[in-house]
Amino acid sequence: EVQLQASGGGLVQAGGSLRLSCAASGFSFDDHAIGWFRQAPGKEREAVSCISRSDGDVPYADSVKGRFTLSSDNAKNTVYLQMNSLKPEDTAVYYCASAYFCTDLPRFYDYWGQGTQVTVSS
Repeated sequence: EVQLQASGGGLVQAGGSLRLSCAASGFSFDDHAIGWFRQAPGKEREAVSCISRSDGDVPYADSVKGRFTLSSDNAKNTVYLQMNSLKPEDTAVYYCASAYFCTDLPRFYDYWGQGTQVTVSS
C-alpha cells in the first residue's frame, strides 16, 4: 500500500525556517517523483516544487525560488522541503504527492499525503 506522510509544519516568524518531511512507503524513489503543493485559504492549490532522480530539484513557484530547497534520503524514503526566509504569504497547508514524473499539474499525482499546516507570522 502506498502511503505518504507529511510532517514538520508549524508556526514560525517571518524570516524563519522550517523543514517539512514527506515519508513514503509502498514504492521506490528510483522511479517516482515527489512533489510539494500548498493551498492557502480561499486559493487554488499551487505547485511548489518537485524532486525526482532524473530531474533533481525542480522549483515551480517563482515566489519560492532561492528560498526553498528539496532533498531526498533514499535510504529513508523521505523527501525534505527546506524552507528558508519564510514570508507570511507562505502560510498554507503543504501537501506532498507522488507521480511518475515531475510536473506542476496536480492531476498527474496519484497519491497524496494528509497535509501539514505552515503558518508564518509577520
